[in-house]
Amino acid sequence: MELLTILLEAVAAHGYAGIGAGIAAVGAGIGIGRIGGSALESIARQPEASGDIRANMILAAALIEGAALFAVIVCLLVVLNQ
Repeated sequence: MELLTILLEAVAAHGYAGIGAGIAAVGAGIGIGRIGGSALESIARQPEASGDIRANMILAAALIEGAALFAVIVCLLVVLNQ
């Protein structure tokens, strides 16, 4: 509960970092959604390649998620260092 209070106070004091973290999360959600949709279309067209497509989809989603997490951490560090 204490961490949540600190984060809420930090975002209230420095809203721009909170907006940046939100944009990073939304961008990651859109990217992962597009990857999933494209993978499903590819599997529907070539069912025999579903294993390779699924593995590539998971790898790409993990890379996007990592980049988004890095962006959120940077935004929070900016807030906490000010």
